Amino acid sequence: MNTALQGWGLWIALAGATLGTYFCRAIGVLLAKKINQESEIFRWLAAVTYAMVAALVVRMVLMPIGLLATVPLWIRILICLLSLGVMVSKPAHRLVPALLTGTLLMLAYGVIR
Repeated sequence: MNTALQGWGLWIALAGATLGTYFCRAIGVLLAKKINQESEIFRWLAAVTYAMVAALVVRMVLMPIGLLATVPLWIRILICLLSLGVMVSKPAHRLVPALLTGTLLMLAYGVIR
């Protein structure tokens, strides 16, 4: 191991990273009081965020890598549709049940297979 990373060096690095993280968070909290969350820029950022998440999910379903690639496409799409059905049934309170539905169905497929 590098001598710079032995002893107190790791603790100093951890403390520096922690201080840097919490400093940035504190600035964010102070600035958040002055920002209008209903402004056009925040609505645009929310739209971009949702679009990125949707694109990543579609990519994961249609072009998976790793272990998910061994699951047939029609099963991945079926599980997505069933999870979306749970979500649409009562959108305000169905995020966790929808995520659990998809996860448990995929696990069930892995166990049965």
